[in-house]
Amino acid sequence: MASIHGHEVLTMMIESGEQYSEESLIAAITARFGDEARFHTCSAADMTAAELLAFLAARGKFIPQASGFSTHESKICRH
Repeated sequence: MASIHGHEVLTMMIESGEQYSEESLIAAITARFGDEARFHTCSAADMTAAELLAFLAARGKFIPQASGFSTHESKICRH
């Protein structure tokens, strides 16, 4: 199975316009990319959805909201 870049998850979040909890984001990732999907970023590879979520959160890619979190295009690196 091909690895999916974390940018695709951030883009999915932006396009949805929703706010997420950790649980709802993992569910959305699984629904879109499947249970067996693996993810990578510019500096990490072979992550599960939960590992990707922790990775992105640790790097400040999420914006806290009243009922969860979202993201913004400015949080996606462009290199």
